[in-house]
Amino acid sequence: MKPKRYIAWSTEKEVDLNDPQQKKWYVEQVLTHGLTEDVAQLDWDEIKRLLPHLNLPRRVYKLWEAYFRHA
Repeated sequence: MKPKRYIAWSTEKEVDLNDPQQKKWYVEQVLTHGLTEDVAQLDWDEIKRLLPHLNLPRRVYKLWEAYFRHA
């Protein structure tokens, strides 16, 4: 998966998805600003694992929390 510019617009640097901190940041950006097709490309097990550690808007966090609770 290559980071999309419309999601990673706030940085001029290339996002290194092999770096855990950058990957976490990118997942936050996709869940907050991405399109459905962008979210679909994420690893759902990774979202579940990272969710407690992500800095997301409350409504986005609650959506994912509910999803994983009922999935």
